[in-house]
Amino acid sequence: MQVFVDAIVAISGWLWGPPILIVLSIGSIYLSIRIGFFQFAKFGYILQQTFGKAFKKSEGEGTLSAFQALTSAVACTVGAGNIVGVPVAIMMGGPGSVFWMWLIAILGMALKYGEVVLAVKYREKNAKGEYVGGPAYYINKGMNMKWLAGVFGIGLMIEVAISSMTQANALADSARASMNIPPIVTGLVVMVIAGIVIIGGVKRVGQFTEKLVPFMSLIYIGASLIIVILNISKVPEMLVLIFRSAFIPMAAVGGFSGSAIAMSIRWGVARGLYSNEAGLGTAPIAHASATTDHPTRQGLWGITEIFIDTILICSCTAFVVLSTGVWMAEGASDVGGGLTTLAFTEMFGSFGGIFVTICLILFVLSTLIVLIWYGEKQAEFMFGYKASTVYRFVCVLLIPVGAVGVATYLWQFLDFSLALILFPNIFAVLYLSKDIVNCTKEFFGTPGKYYLKDIEDSKVKRTNQNNE
Repeated sequence: MQVFVDAIVAISGWLWGPPILIVLSIGSIYLSIRIGFFQFAKFGYILQQTFGKAFKKSEGEGTLSAFQALTSAVACTVGAGNIVGVPVAIMMGGPGSVFWMWLIAILGMALKYGEVVLAVKYREKNAKGEYVGGPAYYINKGMNMKWLAGVFGIGLMIEVAISSMTQANALADSARASMNIPPIVTGLVVMVIAGIVIIGGVKRVGQFTEKLVPFMSLIYIGASLIIVILNISKVPEMLVLIFRSAFIPMAAVGGFSGSAIAMSIRWGVARGLYSNEAGLGTAPIAHASATTDHPTRQGLWGITEIFIDTILICSCTAFVVLSTGVWMAEGASDVGGGLTTLAFTEMFGSFGGIFVTICLILFVLSTLIVLIWYGEKQAEFMFGYKASTVYRFVCVLLIPVGAVGVATYLWQFLDFSLALILFPNIFAVLYLSKDIVNCTKEFFGTPGKYYLKDIEDSKVKRTNQNNE
């Protein structure tokens, strides 16, 4: 058994090195070219159509509002990695890794956009009349490869079942370390909360995330900005350091052991891709439920999702760690992911550490709930609606099991199961890229509709305001 586990770990370690980074990077660049880099050219319009209309009723058909679909997807992508993963990238790749994280996030917007477009285009209604979709559906309907859709579905079901335990364990460890709460208590409390939300179905998940995600994101961003403002004199130097060390090897400083350009690129790209999950195929499952009048319009929310996760929240963590200088403190390389907690503690005392723990708990809780929902949708695709109910209960019951650390050897299979879903999805997105391009052209080029109508309505509104 141990030989088998070691083999899986070795294969996973290799896959999540150059192979996956290269595939995701090439896929992101390819799709960016195919859609004309409109994530740059029309960024203002994208924000106006997403943030600008976040609380307005969505037009078209769907189960969740466009905003609920976004918050559900963000709930899964914004997790512990946003707080503990970014400092690790800085310690391993240097401050320059932040630049490469930004770059791959901006390019990855095209990949996330394409996934969401396909999810909405090929979605369907389930037995309860709810809209469902995602990679399994567009692989099956768009490519007529049900066997490959099955590989994705089974892979995600396995990954979610294991993640139910690992996420619960991470949350329980954090609660025990900072608040001395026994793991079994944490596990049971989270099981009850997750059960209440998930058993309520897709609409309750949407209602839960639309309240929790903005709250947890804003308090973390707000607290981070306070730290950055308190260290405002160091910000210009920090920004120069980020851009300079992205292209110039950096020597050892204090607790930082130095880094080469290759390491800066490797860790920055990895952090960006791991965090925003572009190409993984999970977020499209949430976006497929959205109320929208066109696949491309919902795709704009996919772009906004990466902006929130990586450009805003991951950057906040990076700025906190760099502006406070904790990354250069003696022993910083040993602290790694705990540097965020160290920075907050340095600025706010013991409350800072408790605050980071609370943020971790909220981030992990939201991730856990949406992950189980994603897995449930795969069970529904593979075995029918009744099977999804059984799968849902199994994952909820696994939460306290993971919290107390039972079956931790299964954690070694996490990266491998993620690879099982990533490769089929990337292949499908690139194979169906013509559909993505056609949807994009239709949205931006149809006279009197969609983008052109939005622009005309905007002009009329400005004219009326000027006349007043």
